[in-house]
Amino acid sequence: MATDGKLASIGGKCQVDLQCAANNKAHRTIEISEKRLLLRRGQSFDIKVIFKDGFNPQKERIELAVVTGPDPKEKEGSKIVFPFTEELNERRWSAVIKSVTKNELSLTITSSPRAIIGRYSLSLQHDYMDISYFLGNFVLLFNPWCAGDEVYLNSDVQRKEYVLNETGTIYYGGSDYICERDWNFGQFEEDILDICLNLLDNAPKYLKKPRHEHLKRRFAVQVARTVSAMVNSASDQGVLQGRWSSPYTGGEYPGKWSGSIAILRQWQKSNFEPVRYGQCWVFAAVTCTVLRSLGIPTRVVTNFDSAHDTDANLTIDNYYNVEGDDIGGSSDSVWNFHVWNECWMARNDLNSGFDGWQVVDATPQEESDGTYCCGPASVRAIKEGDLDYKYDAPFVFAEVNAQRANWLVFADGTKMKMDVDVLNVGHCVSTKKCGKDEREDITHLYKYPDGSTEEAEIFKKAKIVIAEPAPEKTLKVSLKVNPPIYLGQTVSVSVVVSNKSSEEKVCTVNFWAKKRRYHGNTEKENIKKFKKEITIPAVEDKIIPLELSYKDYGTFPDMYYRMRLITYVTDKLPENNVATMKDIGLLNPPLTIKMLNFHAYVGEKAHVEISFTNPFALPLKKCFMTIEGNGLVDDQTRVTFDDVKRNALAKVVCDFTPKKPGQRKLLVDIDCDLMQNVKGSLKIDVQKKKE
Repeated sequence: MATDGKLASIGGKCQVDLQCAANNKAHRTIEISEKRLLLRRGQSFDIKVIFKDGFNPQKERIELAVVTGPDPKEKEGSKIVFPFTEELNERRWSAVIKSVTKNELSLTITSSPRAIIGRYSLSLQHDYMDISYFLGNFVLLFNPWCAGDEVYLNSDVQRKEYVLNETGTIYYGGSDYICERDWNFGQFEEDILDICLNLLDNAPKYLKKPRHEHLKRRFAVQVARTVSAMVNSASDQGVLQGRWSSPYTGGEYPGKWSGSIAILRQWQKSNFEPVRYGQCWVFAAVTCTVLRSLGIPTRVVTNFDSAHDTDANLTIDNYYNVEGDDIGGSSDSVWNFHVWNECWMARNDLNSGFDGWQVVDATPQEESDGTYCCGPASVRAIKEGDLDYKYDAPFVFAEVNAQRANWLVFADGTKMKMDVDVLNVGHCVSTKKCGKDEREDITHLYKYPDGSTEEAEIFKKAKIVIAEPAPEKTLKVSLKVNPPIYLGQTVSVSVVVSNKSSEEKVCTVNFWAKKRRYHGNTEKENIKKFKKEITIPAVEDKIIPLELSYKDYGTFPDMYYRMRLITYVTDKLPENNVATMKDIGLLNPPLTIKMLNFHAYVGEKAHVEISFTNPFALPLKKCFMTIEGNGLVDDQTRVTFDDVKRNALAKVVCDFTPKKPGQRKLLVDIDCDLMQNVKGSLKIDVQKKKE
């Protein structure tokens, strides 16, 4: 039997060289392994067969056979038998004899660009007798380099970014101040590919009808849809269990993760028990790893002010009492941000014009055909309001286009619509720029400019009723904050009340500050509450400065350190009452990371220094650091360090031994008692071993 990449006896008759290293290099899978055959469909590969007793191709009349999946059948395309021909046929499985001697047969084989992806076995057989020689196993992946493959992407730069790049950037925070964090996708770790194939095999539909479901793996749409369902555990034994609030008992706080490798390995090691816990960006990052591993070009996308429209009416109404509490009345919500994926593929299941980027979302929000998954939904269909095209286009359309209204409800039940900074949803849709460590705003791919005639036409097609603007009032109110603001520091807020009338106004200003989770829920307790009667001369502004100290706000329920500021101003005439609200976020201090070595080499210890300034007027205790990086660190490495004095500069030195050459990225995460998940990264050019 053939062993991976080495000559081995087959029934004592011949030996096989699968030429794994050369083939994998040509198929751009060499980063995964040099010892097992990993191929991309629609692309040729070479093997050699050496016969101990000699070989005559004219006499032997041989052909090749490949099989995949359970109970393979020729009529279904899971078993393919094909003869040798004069030249390769790029549209189907075919093979040519490259050279032949008395003892050696050199073959070039190509697969169909529409072949089923997954595990295969290859055999050589006589076409006139029941004799078959097993040649070896291989894995077949989607091929963005092949024009006949439905995931074909005609750009070397984009293929390098969206298929081959093992690290990336995820954007989070709020549209007022966008933050970023690096992620280690690690799709070329050798065991990750096997875990991704196991993910497909563990899908409930596959377990129920394996032969039928296996045939669907020739279609990128179906594979992406399965991955969307299997990365979350809401409908199955998927990879990640979601949790959006503490306690995170029995698992990891979602903000702690910095890469997909540890998550996928834990899922496999636990016999496919869901890993605890994930939130939207973790679901999206793991989805990106799986799809890139399988060969589908994929990127991570963040939508700020993202609507979760549960009743599909394209309207998000939120109600607050005069204490600033969310009083319910709607199951809809607007998240500060939401993260999903885009995959590049042809949509042969739709009318022409909807190929390209497709939204795939693994965060379990709503069911789709009885399963918690979302997509693929054509980005172009979302922009053009073509919501009849599968899959889940109306839900994604609402995430970027739903109308939002915030209402203040008084004790007598009367309601007042607030004047908020952002009336609609779907802003600053962001992804990592291709080939650069920069943010790219791709909002224009999802929607026409706010207020444009094109937007009005799309809303008309989608049957969205554009809300009437609020009537002009003689009073106006706004909230001003100057970001960035670092955790531990005092937040300075200005309530600006404007009197637009020709008469002096005496009014009452009410202000609340509350902690808010990124997915929309506001804490009941107030950080600060303020009430004051003021007098404003005609046609003038009154500025009321307020401060929120660390003593006021303290710790937060999640890693985003979000606050909701609400103010309303009452006049003697109720029709002049005004209100507004604003969400703000505090930041962790930035990390400075630098190499202490002059160069980094494979197999030689490298030293890095990580430094940051303690932003608190208190010492930091229980400090530790976690580092990881594909090709740099095996799994994750944890380093503890001493307490950091108040407002002091901390410096921590750690070391690691690089395993692979090339451009690598070291990811750093620091945790202390007063702040968690302080992230940073450093690009490192690892050179081959010194001679």
